Amino acid sequence: MSTNHSPRLQTKRLELRPLKSSDAAQIAKLAGDRRIAATTLNIPHPYEVDIAKDFIHATRHDMDKKRAYVFAITLQAEQKLLGCIGLTLQRMYMTGELGYWLGVPYWGQGYTTEAAKQVIAFGFEELELNRIYATYFTDNLASGRILEKCGLQHEGILRQHLMKWGEFKDLAHCGILRSEWK
Repeated sequence: MSTNHSPRLQTKRLELRPLKSSDAAQIAKLAGDRRIAATTLNIPHPYEVDIAKDFIHATRHDMDKKRAYVFAITLQAEQKLLGCIGLTLQRMYMTGELGYWLGVPYWGQGYTTEAAKQVIAFGFEELELNRIYATYFTDNLASGRILEKCGLQHEGILRQHLMKWGEFKDLAHCGILRSEWK
């Protein structure tokens, strides 16, 4: 692992690498599925290639400034992009927010859990964070299971905290401390 501005992380099956301009079409294709937008706050629908290009540019800028680390989730063998995962940092508090999405064809295969465990390790070992947290819509039970498998504890629900597509959504909040990790 490396803490330079473009770290690459590996798991048994995956390589987590910085996003490249050439990823834009695949990101737009995968994130363009309405089911992805329905489970996230910040992914719009429809999701066009220009949105993906802007996203990639923003992630590079944030990584250069060490404000966030966003990775393409790729299969090691094929280098095929499956989705994205990252940590948005609040350095003064030594915390990071974990966020992710995975293309629908890759759901249910353990890829997000595998990637999330590696990003959490990166956050605690390399970035020296004290706390990592994540939120998810309470109707996205799969995301809750991923976070639980990664050791994050349920900390509460913010009722009708956000509006998505004209509907108020409850937001579950989970977290893990460095002292609880491993």
